[in-house]
Amino acid sequence: MAERPGGEIVEGRRLTGGVVFAAVLAVASPLLGLLAILVYLGLPPEWTPPGMASPQTAVIFTFPAVGAFLLHHRPQLNMAWLMVVGGTAAGVSDLSRMLMFRVAADGELLMAGWLRVPGQLGWAICGLTLTMVLPLYSPDGRLPSKRWRPVLWLGAAALGTATVRALVRVTPPRESYPYPEVIPNPTQVPALAPYLDLVDVASWVGIYAAMALAWLSMAVRMRRAGPEVRRQIGWPMFAFAGYIVFLVGAAIWPALIWPAVAWAAAIPFAVAFSVMRYRLYGIDTVLSRAFVAAGVVAVVSAVYFGAGALSGLLVSGYHQVAGVAAALFAGVFFHPLRRALQRAVDRLLYGSVGDPAVLAARLTQAVRRGDPAEALTSVVSVLRDGLAVEGVAVEVTDGEPHYVESGRVGPSPREVPLVWHGIRVGRLLVGPPGPRRFPAAHNDRVLGTLTPYAADVAHAVRMAADLQRSRERILTAREEERRRLRRDLHDGLGQSLSAMAMTVNMARLTLTSSPEAAGELLRELSTGMGAVTQDVKELVYGLRPPALDDLGLAGALRGLAGGPQTEAVDGAAGSSPEVTVEVEGDLDDLPAAVEVAVYRIVQESLTNIRRHAQASTACIRVQREEGRLRVLITDNGKGLPATPRTGVGLGSMRERAAELGGVCVVTGSAGTGTRVEVTLPLLATSPDRRTPSVS
Repeated sequence: MAERPGGEIVEGRRLTGGVVFAAVLAVASPLLGLLAILVYLGLPPEWTPPGMASPQTAVIFTFPAVGAFLLHHRPQLNMAWLMVVGGTAAGVSDLSRMLMFRVAADGELLMAGWLRVPGQLGWAICGLTLTMVLPLYSPDGRLPSKRWRPVLWLGAAALGTATVRALVRVTPPRESYPYPEVIPNPTQVPALAPYLDLVDVASWVGIYAAMALAWLSMAVRMRRAGPEVRRQIGWPMFAFAGYIVFLVGAAIWPALIWPAVAWAAAIPFAVAFSVMRYRLYGIDTVLSRAFVAAGVVAVVSAVYFGAGALSGLLVSGYHQVAGVAAALFAGVFFHPLRRALQRAVDRLLYGSVGDPAVLAARLTQAVRRGDPAEALTSVVSVLRDGLAVEGVAVEVTDGEPHYVESGRVGPSPREVPLVWHGIRVGRLLVGPPGPRRFPAAHNDRVLGTLTPYAADVAHAVRMAADLQRSRERILTAREEERRRLRRDLHDGLGQSLSAMAMTVNMARLTLTSSPEAAGELLRELSTGMGAVTQDVKELVYGLRPPALDDLGLAGALRGLAGGPQTEAVDGAAGSSPEVTVEVEGDLDDLPAAVEVAVYRIVQESLTNIRRHAQASTACIRVQREEGRLRVLITDNGKGLPATPRTGVGLGSMRERAAELGGVCVVTGSAGTGTRVEVTLPLLATSPDRRTPSVS
């Protein structure tokens, strides 16, 4: 796995030897702890120590697992190695201690004495790595400064002294020994016996002082750091503070050992939280699911065994009935319990803004307010607040506004596609985790809940932009048509009529004096009237294809099918396929706009077939159904390219269909031909809306 500047984790991790070794230790450590418990349970009563549980026992099961998980994502994280090594050393210590009693109970007292050595060394390594070095290096894996090195030396010296003192102490007398036989110390040094009590007090004072100073280093780091590091270091500092308080208190009131055990188990999770700004793979999600799973297992197990015990008492001898009843009761509680625990954990980790249901309700309210553009701005703000990130942006394809941003997404945001009914309408850009609570930006459950709402709004923005562009095109086309008609009428037809009026006046004046000249003027007038008639025809033809009025839609389409060969692009002659026209239903009373749209779409499709398709046959099928008109144009040509691009022709076909509330779909893969399917609604028809032909 690579790491970008700023600590961002890059996907594409690969297992290294160190990571595999850490995984092995993470599995071996709890196995050592379980073996120690089993050995403890099998000891004779007279050789059973007064208490098995200690903070070291909790360390065995939590630190190596969390450390290995962190190493899988950041192999160079030295804090994770401390957690793995310290937890494994605790496992060695506990197992050696229990084996010492087991071997002593079997009569091998000397071997039991030697087993005290690995137990004491494991205790020292565990204490040094987890209670002193780990807090000094939290949360970034470095010391606050070189001035804190003496704290490491003090901790190492104090633990080393306590370990040496335990290894060289003399064998205790039989009178005060709590077990049946005295376990000898094979490494004892009797000459040091007068000084061991003083050494014991001094070493423990040094141990507690080093632990307190290590915690103080986090407090100093927190005071001098910025807001982000303060949030990071707050979790491990809180966990270590609770552990130290209860550990010291347990030396005075032994009942406080159980809170100390609980705090020791929580420390690795606090350290994991402190490195969450590096965007590790869903640590918040993993912890959330772990808490939920643990709660479900605990409650369902209690219900199961409770129901089994109750039914076993009521139905004596029917174990099958008890099992079925327990399973039924547990099944009834499972799903509601899981949902309740998930909501509770989400509230704990993210607050109210991390609850997907709450975010969905806020997004719904934001969408309902204002037009699509305002709703998009509100949605972006809600997304940023709900995901607890520095910035969120929505980029809408062909929309207006095209880009809306709240906060700062940064140079390398996370991209989430916005898909509406299979159509990509834009993308959601999620910035880095923000300063508040836990970063939920990479929680797939939250994103999976919120993304559809953003996609709906992005689609609405696109539709609003398409509607506005359609209105602008209609207005522009109308004004351009008016300007063309005015120009044609004023510059063409108007001047021709003025010239004809002058010719009539001249013929009238010369009729008596020069009949031959008047006759010539009248002949010119007749020729001019023919030109005017042609101009009027051209004006009418520009408004509506004349073939629709002369032949009807079916006849006009057959005329297009039998039209002349079209020249291909680059001047090369295009192929002329055999085109057939099939008509189903009456096409005589169609609205004029529908007739023109169908004619132009078929005309454009045939042009594309003759120029580009290289087809030998094509078919035009027009089918009138109840309330709609379907047009299907197919060919057996080469089909569409692998990455088709929408040109002017295809775009105009879709726009003509959309203007009437219909759709135009163009499909076809390479080698299978092209298929153009048009569906137009027929909301109203007129008996005869054709323009009278000009003859």
